[in-house]
Amino acid sequence: MLLATDLDGTFLAGNPADRLSLYQTLAAHPEIRLAYVTGRSLESVLPLLADPTLPQPDFIIADVGASLVHGDSLQLIQPLQGAVDALWPGESQVASAIESFGLERQDIPQMRRCSYYCSPEQAANPALLAAAEALGCDLLYSAERYLDFLPKGVNKGSSLQALIDWLELDIDQVLTAGDTLNDLSMLSGQFKGVCVGAAETALLQATARHSRIFHAKRPGCGGILEAIVHFGFLGESGIAAEQRLALPPGKSDLVMVYHRLPYEEHRVAGKLQRRRPTSPNGIIPTLLSFFGDGRKGSWVAWAEHEDAEADEPFETHTTVDAERYPKLTAARVPLSKEEVDIFYKRFSKEAFWPTLHTFWERAQFREDDWQVFLKVNRAFAERTAQEAAEGAIVWLHDYNLWMVPGYLRELRPDLRIAFFHHTYFPSADVFNVLPWRRQIIGSLLQCDYIGFHIPRQVENFVDAARGVTPLQTISRQNCAPRFITYGCAVGLERMTTAVDTGNRVVKLGAHPVGLDLERVSAALAAPKIQQMMERLRSELDGVKLILSVERLDYTKGTLEKLQAYERLLAENPELLRKVTLVCVCVPAAKEMTIYDELQGQIEQVAGRINGRFARIGWTPLQLFFRSLPFEEVSAWYAMADVMWITPLRDGLNLVSKEFVAAQGLLGGCGVLVLSEFAGAAAELKGALLTNPHDPADMVQVCYQALNMPKIEAQARLRELYDIVSYNDIRRWGDEFLAGVAEQPQPNPLSDSANDSASHLSEQLISV
Repeated sequence: MLLATDLDGTFLAGNPADRLSLYQTLAAHPEIRLAYVTGRSLESVLPLLADPTLPQPDFIIADVGASLVHGDSLQLIQPLQGAVDALWPGESQVASAIESFGLERQDIPQMRRCSYYCSPEQAANPALLAAAEALGCDLLYSAERYLDFLPKGVNKGSSLQALIDWLELDIDQVLTAGDTLNDLSMLSGQFKGVCVGAAETALLQATARHSRIFHAKRPGCGGILEAIVHFGFLGESGIAAEQRLALPPGKSDLVMVYHRLPYEEHRVAGKLQRRRPTSPNGIIPTLLSFFGDGRKGSWVAWAEHEDAEADEPFETHTTVDAERYPKLTAARVPLSKEEVDIFYKRFSKEAFWPTLHTFWERAQFREDDWQVFLKVNRAFAERTAQEAAEGAIVWLHDYNLWMVPGYLRELRPDLRIAFFHHTYFPSADVFNVLPWRRQIIGSLLQCDYIGFHIPRQVENFVDAARGVTPLQTISRQNCAPRFITYGCAVGLERMTTAVDTGNRVVKLGAHPVGLDLERVSAALAAPKIQQMMERLRSELDGVKLILSVERLDYTKGTLEKLQAYERLLAENPELLRKVTLVCVCVPAAKEMTIYDELQGQIEQVAGRINGRFARIGWTPLQLFFRSLPFEEVSAWYAMADVMWITPLRDGLNLVSKEFVAAQGLLGGCGVLVLSEFAGAAAELKGALLTNPHDPADMVQVCYQALNMPKIEAQARLRELYDIVSYNDIRRWGDEFLAGVAEQPQPNPLSDSANDSASHLSEQLISV
């Protein structure tokens, strides 16, 4: 069977239940081929191909029949397209021939046709018809406003007939569907067809006597389902039997979906044991805090499991911490070691991570890995769908789960899907390097709310999304005073807060992740940490401490920082014996060998610095290639005179906030030197901003920090601490969830995007 359907008002219309039912019926019957037959241009159809909730067409007939392409590759269908091209005189010839008629060209994408605005009086002008005849074109007038010049004899019906002949299909196995008079050429009786409910009266009248045309009662997809049953293509029982119905609701009103479990698993004597997470800078303690008040919920994450482990049944659900989080359940998604290695350790880190951080030249794109990524995301979506209560909030986290919203919307259309992007989101020209950008954007646009750290990342996402699908801006807001607008690489004056995709309104927000200050305070109050700080004070007497804490990653700028430090000492010999740089660099997992070369380069520069500048009793650089407990790191924070954080690109950087918190809690006056390419730079007013791509600036700003008057340093730190203490982790979560619940309100800042949206509406009306 071939379903050849119009889009607007037909395949994209109908109530949500009917749409879901038809789309799932098509998915359940791969033998049914699907053809989009539309007045839209091919360019305007492309956004639909990025929508994961829509079945993907096998063929696309666009431009009112003038463009014919394969749905998967978007390659022209030859020789069918060649036959149409031979009939088209060319856009410039049409424009020149009718210039004297004063028609206004529609500013919509179009190929092998020319579309104009035209009044009924203009359309009735015999000279216009004569001009079309002289060009060898047909005229199509619709809605008493739109006029199309088309190749002679080309329309939806003729191109569909050519496709059917080329495929050698029995016309009795073809079902056409439409809702306006523009679809009449498909519904003239040569094929079985359906005029869906709420179809244009003129179409119903024109097809009233065609025995092969069925007039449905239900609009859109519901009418197509009626026709499938009416003509006996599958039969009513067949449709009901094959549908993949939406999963029944679970019991959790809040479902947290993160790639890692909220505890660590390890084996002792062959037995699986669990312990609390030990990562010093992890987001997990932050997310767990939302269940600390007894809130009922689920935490969906992967757990490594091999099918061969038959003697150890897989636990789909476990408690997390019965004492601290009595109503929180961990819902585990079983992944093999190979799937984990591909999904997270290889593909996410070798394809997505470098691209997101603007190092696209380092990215490696493998189609096989992408298929594993899709499989894992589908598994996450299915487990989430089983956990969530009716109308629950699902809170998804970060780029590893980009495709979950698309799958989840199909499985559970009732859910409120929120997504927080912890990683930097790059500008469109960088993001568009990804081979799967359309699928990713299409999935994310199934969310109800998407949060990023700062406004710049919000706008980068909107720009990338506009490259995939037309969006109408619903609302915008000024970024000040919450964020820095100028004088910072990631500053921005205004940001978009809601867009309309045509199917749903997606709300957007900027929410820099905050800190759990109680965690920092408890670490500093520990007796052993108090003793450690006393020892460090004694050891550092007369020496200023520059501190650097980061993971081993080329995005963190560690190598560039060490090179700048070497230059700082070389250009300012008075600093010898007066400063020391402590660099804590947390290594990557052993399996992630992509960082081996970087580690070697860092060690080489560190050795050169110490070999060149070290003196008896003084070491200019102490390099720790290991993970330190959070409590010990907090002691170093408290002792630092300068915190030197210089990522080349970073979504936020929580280390900068941890330093400010430690210093502020103890009444210190340490100076924060922060890369202006870190997301936190747009929030932390009071930091000294530096350009990590400019060695001279790195040296100059660090030297300024070392020599800053105490009164200025104290004032800067007070401002920083006020920001960090006020915008803590609880406020971050509350504001994010409030953003999920809030209804978008249009405002005067929604600028010219509305104009472009009106053009889109006109385009849809015209087809």
